[in-house]
Amino acid sequence: MPKAVTGILVQCDASIKAIICKIDEENGNVFIHEDIDDETLLVHSKKLEELKQRLKDTLKDTVREAEESESE
Repeated sequence: MPKAVTGILVQCDASIKAIICKIDEENGNVFIHEDIDDETLLVHSKKLEELKQRLKDTLKDTVREAEESESE
């Protein structure tokens, strides 16, 4: 019997999806319900805001590291 789950459909480019999958893996797979295709994920609706914040922090750190390596 099919099982229904509630979630948010997230569409993004492949590089952002890879970062989201890494965040999910590092946190015990608590964010992603299902990996649908190269640019689409089904994310737990209750975890969306936390995932957004973690993604924002990760991107901020990545940009900061890139800027530091360019200035050397």
